[in-house]
Amino acid sequence: MPGIFVAKHAALKDGDRRIVKTTRGEIGVFAHSGGFYAYENKCVHSGGPACEGVMMPKVIDILAEDKTYQGQAFSEDETHFVCPWHGYEYNVKTGVCVGDPRRKLKSYEVVLRGDDIFVIA
Repeated sequence: MPGIFVAKHAALKDGDRRIVKTTRGEIGVFAHSGGFYAYENKCVHSGGPACEGVMMPKVIDILAEDKTYQGQAFSEDETHFVCPWHGYEYNVKTGVCVGDPRRKLKSYEVVLRGDDIFVIA
């Protein structure tokens, strides 16, 4: 099974990412919570480098029982990455666009072969 070499397993720590070039464009590969996730580095909004922006926990609005706003907190369960061009956010585990869940980034399979990480494109 062919693939594109991403990195040695030891070189890609949790929270890291790599951008790999292919003949069809770039792919962002994320190491997150013990897993690897890969997406086309092309924002669904206007083609920006979606996988190159900041990674951050999902921001949660805190509402009282009467629905009044109480502030915000960060999720401990969900992480997003943000396209640096216009701020479109994506779930790192699914590639789904947070602002419009009907849209998502094209995903790729990531495989380990020995100590090497490959993306299948």
